[in-house]
Amino acid sequence: MGIARRRRAPKTIDEYIDRCAPQAQLMLRRLRATIAKAAPDATETISYGIPAFKLRRILVYFAAFKHHIGLYAPVKGDGGA
Repeated sequence: MGIARRRRAPKTIDEYIDRCAPQAQLMLRRLRATIAKAAPDATETISYGIPAFKLRRILVYFAAFKHHIGLYAPVKGDGGA
């Protein structure tokens, strides 16, 4: 029995979205565009292995899962990894 290789974390939001199931990609792109429009000065980043938008601190995270897409506000005091 071999050791499973761990997949490296994506470096960009584009890379993250490209790795997701095709049926989730459109929704992720729409969500990304909506966040960018609402916070035009925020920068995109990957934090905790998922997409995030940052403006001095993390504003919001989002991620795709098998049956849903999540949008997450950071916990107070969480500056992201």
